[in-house]
Amino acid sequence: MAQSALTGHEMEGVVSDDNNSEAAPDQSNVYEIRIKGHLGREWTDWFDGLVIELEDNGDTLLTGALVDQAALHGLLRRVRDLGIPLVSVTSKSTFA
Repeated sequence: MAQSALTGHEMEGVVSDDNNSEAAPDQSNVYEIRIKGHLGREWTDWFDGLVIELEDNGDTLLTGALVDQAALHGLLRRVRDLGIPLVSVTSKSTFA
């Protein structure tokens, strides 16, 4: 079993796809990130220009293209920093 040098945790069952770590030039990684509660549209810049849609059920849907997985993780970190519960993350990759 492989061990991580950084954490010492077992790595069994971890899947890595190094070939798809970044989007191809003709591919956008579009995500829908649903969070609990309503955010105002003034948060658009803080969320890298994603579209903010307030839903009737009280959730906020953030939608838009992100460059890669690192950008997605950075955005999810911002959601965490707000202290608002994350409801879901959906990837909707599209090809140009």
